Amino acid sequence: MEDDARNLFEVRLRDDYHQLLVQIALQPLMHDGGLLARMIQGFPGQPPQNPGAFPRPNQPSAFSAVRAPTQQVPQPFPPQQPLQDGAPATSNVAQKDLRYNQAAPAANGGLPSQQGPGPQNVPQGAPQQPGFPGSAFQPTNGVPQAAAYQQGGFPQGGQPAQGGFPQPGQQPGFPQADPRFPSGQPPQGSFPQPGQAPQGGFPQPGQQPSGFPQQPGFPQPGQQQQRAGFPQPPQQPGQPQPNQQQGFPQPGQQQPGFPPVPQQPGLNAGPQQLQQQPGFPQPGPPQPGYSQPGQQQPGFPGQQPGFPPQSAPQQPQGFPPLPGQQPQGGFQQPGFPPVGQPGQQPGFGGYPQGQGVNPGFPGQADPWGQQPGAFPGMPGPPGGFGAQPPRRLDPSMLPSAVQVIEDDRQTRSGIFPTGYPFAEYPPLTTTDFYAQDMGNANPKFMRSTLYAVPTTQEYIKNTSLPFSLSLTPFAKTTSNEYPVPVVDLGELGPVRCHRCKAYICPFMEFVDGGRKFRCAFCHTATTVEETYFAHLDHTGRRTDLQHRPELYLGSYEFVATKLYCKNGIPPKQPAFIFFLDVSYNAIRTGLVDIFCKNIPQLLKNLPKDHNQEKSSMKIGFATYDQTIHFYNLGNPHKPEMLIANDVEDVFVPIIDGFLVDYNDAEAALIATLEQVRLCFADTRITDTMLGPVIQAGLDAFRNADCAGKMFIFHTSLPSFEAPGRLKNREDRKVLGSDKEKVQLNPGTEFYSKLGEECIKVGAAVDLFLFPNSNVDVASIAPVCHTSGGNIYKYQYFDAERDGVRFISDLQHDISRQVVFDAMMRVRTSTGVRPTGFYGAFYMQNTTDIEVGAIDADTGMVVEIKYDDKLDEKASVVFQAATLFTSVGGQRRLRIHNISLPVTADYNQIFRLSDQDAIVNHLFKVAAKTIKEKTPKEMKDEIISRSAQILASYREKCSQQSPLSQLVLPEGLKLLPLYMSCVLRSDALSGGSEMTVDDRVWQLNMIPRQRISLAMRFLYPQVLPITNLEVPESAEQFQVPIPVRASYDFLNPSEVYLIENGLMGFIWVGNDAPVPFLNDVFNVQSIQHLDTESHNIPERDNARSRAVRRLIDEINADRPLRLKIFVIKQQDSLESWMKKFLVEDKYASNTVSYADFLCQVHREIRTLLS
Repeated sequence: MEDDARNLFEVRLRDDYHQLLVQIALQPLMHDGGLLARMIQGFPGQPPQNPGAFPRPNQPSAFSAVRAPTQQVPQPFPPQQPLQDGAPATSNVAQKDLRYNQAAPAANGGLPSQQGPGPQNVPQGAPQQPGFPGSAFQPTNGVPQAAAYQQGGFPQGGQPAQGGFPQPGQQPGFPQADPRFPSGQPPQGSFPQPGQAPQGGFPQPGQQPSGFPQQPGFPQPGQQQQRAGFPQPPQQPGQPQPNQQQGFPQPGQQQPGFPPVPQQPGLNAGPQQLQQQPGFPQPGPPQPGYSQPGQQQPGFPGQQPGFPPQSAPQQPQGFPPLPGQQPQGGFQQPGFPPVGQPGQQPGFGGYPQGQGVNPGFPGQADPWGQQPGAFPGMPGPPGGFGAQPPRRLDPSMLPSAVQVIEDDRQTRSGIFPTGYPFAEYPPLTTTDFYAQDMGNANPKFMRSTLYAVPTTQEYIKNTSLPFSLSLTPFAKTTSNEYPVPVVDLGELGPVRCHRCKAYICPFMEFVDGGRKFRCAFCHTATTVEETYFAHLDHTGRRTDLQHRPELYLGSYEFVATKLYCKNGIPPKQPAFIFFLDVSYNAIRTGLVDIFCKNIPQLLKNLPKDHNQEKSSMKIGFATYDQTIHFYNLGNPHKPEMLIANDVEDVFVPIIDGFLVDYNDAEAALIATLEQVRLCFADTRITDTMLGPVIQAGLDAFRNADCAGKMFIFHTSLPSFEAPGRLKNREDRKVLGSDKEKVQLNPGTEFYSKLGEECIKVGAAVDLFLFPNSNVDVASIAPVCHTSGGNIYKYQYFDAERDGVRFISDLQHDISRQVVFDAMMRVRTSTGVRPTGFYGAFYMQNTTDIEVGAIDADTGMVVEIKYDDKLDEKASVVFQAATLFTSVGGQRRLRIHNISLPVTADYNQIFRLSDQDAIVNHLFKVAAKTIKEKTPKEMKDEIISRSAQILASYREKCSQQSPLSQLVLPEGLKLLPLYMSCVLRSDALSGGSEMTVDDRVWQLNMIPRQRISLAMRFLYPQVLPITNLEVPESAEQFQVPIPVRASYDFLNPSEVYLIENGLMGFIWVGNDAPVPFLNDVFNVQSIQHLDTESHNIPERDNARSRAVRRLIDEINADRPLRLKIFVIKQQDSLESWMKKFLVEDKYASNTVSYADFLCQVHREIRTLLS
């Protein structure tokens, strides 16, 4: 043994000595970057292929069409060295980020650097010098793909540390620093880092925790699926185990809600596993809740999302391979793609095929075309032969939203455990996942911008990151997700803390033998009522836990008692009232005809409660022009019409027959609709009203003592002499100027006050507009915005062309889940509180959100501020409670809970920032700001906020990077792209090229958009559909993988569908295949395409069915059906379509994605210098 130890020591000593010699030999060259560049330029290293890393031939690209989620089994790794409070050790390696060089060393005294393959006999695996500038951007052949980005100088997350090599921050050949002394690194929090092996204690993503309830519909490996009843109970929340700090993992445990920690250098590594490449199946079937060996942990990929996977485990870069180990090809400087390889197959970018690049040596052209330290656009370096012409950054080398989204789908689709005690970091909103409620709410209901909460407001100020919750309290869940249970405690009612009034939740701790529970929000003990009492078992859990969903689920509902009802009286069944404009414009456009033909069928899909076989909602119907016509539907054989001429003090003249059960009144309604079509067919009335119509609906709700919603179908400016009369005040020339606020804000307070009246009766207004001219949306929108209603707009409506879209939108609006007369309050644990609210609702005070109706697509944002410093050992808990009346007439409470850890580590704050939630927050803030400030001030705030976030990351987490590099944090690498999309959005920056009504309509959509719709609205998807075919028997449709939203990525021989949730463009290239044109459009050439139609012809062939199926899949569960336009390449309408290619420059007031990145980089350099 002593001989073996001595031999091992000698080998390690020789290795360290060799590293020191290489370091010393290259040290003089580091002082002259130009000399070094001239010496090694064109001599990329050519390490031999590692046969065990991954296959080279026919390597699948990062855009593999395979989307099946992959799982893995946690591998046994030794525990990390403990820190204080039992938290697992964390790596001192900063979070992975993207780095872009703005300037490279100039060579040849200002002459353009000579590019070429050069000799290929450089020694293999040349070491990389830490900190030396890397190679710049190089465009790839074929379809541009994002390269694999790799952190240089440190071990990759999850790879074993290589023995005999220096640790991060340690000089080669010198002993390691004593761990008892500070290393100069920022203090690490108690959160694991990416790549750490899963530890025992808390469950991993996809793994059920010990003692936690099994969610119905999600069987455990080796267990049969539970068929009935609630999930099995979890470990009693808040009950610490012996020798365990409450709420925190023990040494060696992974903390739930955070990705694993990378293997610490110097510690024994677990068995090395080769990573599975996307598109290649794992041996054996994947088990639900577990991952396969060698696969990265679901939820937190060990690689950088948006880029191809890394190869097999690697040793730290900058050092030669270990004895007996193959040198690894494709070493890469962080932030730069590999040099294009000779013979590399196009379309497989990011995987070097034959040779690699010596890390740290500039072997590519400077992407900025600048001298070192210069800003883009500045003059080049002086030289006798003139300066090199400035060159733009290759857009294809920038972070790609398409690839990030696709990678997230590949790695995080399928089952998503929400985590306990802390919420897991969620997948992107574009990823299809099935949430498994483990004590924290489904991210579809509640999503935080930060999943590691800073201890103080000072951290928020320093990072400029927003701290808020994105809420969609009644979001639609999938059939694979457990529905929100309804708990009825009878006369006892919901159990609450007697001090702060928070509702019982999984984070409450039962004490004193179960006779009391300690509140997770105010920490006060509350006595348990006798009817709710249950004994505790030996672990501190209630013995009836399996029958109490409110004690182990993050989302649930309580049946409310009379104390929660107005005047102590239980509510009645709510109602839908339909008001149809029957003026001349409505008849001429075909609105009246198409409505009367379709509404009876649509009403068969009225929403129903969770325990109802059929809907119990009431309906009412009326028409209007300059008077209001009410219809008595109580008599199925003889419908009656009563006319209200007094529009100054309008009332409903029918008492019993106006609001009726549809099942009893279907025959009367059909007869009434037929008479309406005949009665108003020859009308010549053009002026209409709107205010008295809404007042009449409110009177009907008051008389019936019920809540509900009004559906109003309106065609023109309400110019008739009546309450709410408006005049045309449109001035589209001021759009985009400092005076546009006048046009964006209401011209009268009438409709705002009408919206407040709607709140009092618990009703909302959905407005369907069919204008041919200005209708002053800015003035009438407040009645919808305040009451929680929607606005639908069909400019120049034609029933034949737009009828399908209108009926589809109306069907979705009628049938989706909705609640009425709602009030919401967000409660927080001590130290923080909600202060800012963004959405479509009304607030009489600073805490309660009141809204007439909330549907499945209603989103809102609640901003959080600090009152005190938070304890790192504790958690911060949020609870959103909504009191509402269901469609079945039952008063209930829906509760959503989420618990987040606290940290003082900037790395953890940035690493666990939710990019989608942050963008959604900033988008809604900008929509509010544009109504109060000038467009320039709004844009300056967005640019400044973006630069401050990235600059703070640079300052706090990446101090060693030179200013010439643009460093993007891994979790926020698409932030500049999305912020540039916010700036160019028509809703915020539309000018005189669009109408004022269109601008205001889109602007009013933003506050109530749920987060997934907001992200699609900002970044449209571009789908290739030329080769789209779907078998008729296919149950699940595979949406094609999109390309980037740039004209450079459109192939003239292809056809694409471009959509943003509002508009859809089918772009047909000049060289599009004739068979496709014939099958889909029934034409033989592109010249014969009908660009006026908004519908795809129904043809009986595979391609036509596939295209129409794709459009139906996109429209599914969206509040607005796409308005389709067919665009031919180089057609006059193509310039309008290019506005939706958001990575390109569109007009003088917009910039491209690359230019915006440069602009943000200048701001960052200004802030840091």
